[in-house]
Amino acid sequence: MNIFQQTLSLRERRRGFHIITTEIENALPEIAQLKMGMCQVFIQHTSASLTINENADPTVRVDFETFFNKNVPENDPDYEHDYEGSDDMPAHLKSSLLGSSVSIPIRNGRLALGTWQGIYLCEHRNHGGQRRLVVTVWGM
Repeated sequence: MNIFQQTLSLRERRRGFHIITTEIENALPEIAQLKMGMCQVFIQHTSASLTINENADPTVRVDFETFFNKNVPENDPDYEHDYEGSDDMPAHLKSSLLGSSVSIPIRNGRLALGTWQGIYLCEHRNHGGQRRLVVTVWGM
């Protein structure tokens, strides 16, 4: 069994849903050595998240943003955690709904994503800054 791990800093992105599959693959070229295994991607932040979804039509990512903004609105007077800005508490809630990690099987040296699947960075802050990921790969 081989285990590889890399910390990856993503450049700052605007609020929204961004495909980062290629950045993850490039960060760990050792994936190509594995016939089968797993890749776990973990984000070290509480106001951004990760998910896997369609990578073909960009309107899917626009609709994700619309859905989450409608369901977790900013400026809710019931939020107590508001000193970091009106987008902060909603960002924490959105992050918890989507999650801080994704796992992808590895098959024949490649991430075994479906034909139309990609890994998303879900940036929930207006100015979230750089985001750090820990990518861990293991297998044979």
